[in-house]
Amino acid sequence: MAVTVRIPTTMRPLSGGAKQVELAPGTLSEVIEALEVAHPGFRDRLVDEAGALRKFVNIFVDEDDVRYLDGLNTAVLDGITVSIIPAVAGG
Repeated sequence: MAVTVRIPTTMRPLSGGAKQVELAPGTLSEVIEALEVAHPGFRDRLVDEAGALRKFVNIFVDEDDVRYLDGLNTAVLDGITVSIIPAVAGG
């Protein structure tokens, strides 16, 4: 099996327009690295220079925000869906 990564509309140009991509399971960090290899540009959008998740991007493994799990070390198993959700600000 594989992991499904849902790509938000604003990042679909990086994935060639794909709404979702299938990748090998692993830690979230490994999934992001595989996403970067398959579609260059994602790592910079998701992870900052210090290697931490960017504050303006939320990532969910199934229904759980990874910030409340193990962050980039969160296990992403076969059949799991990872959702990338850009933060929305406004007033």
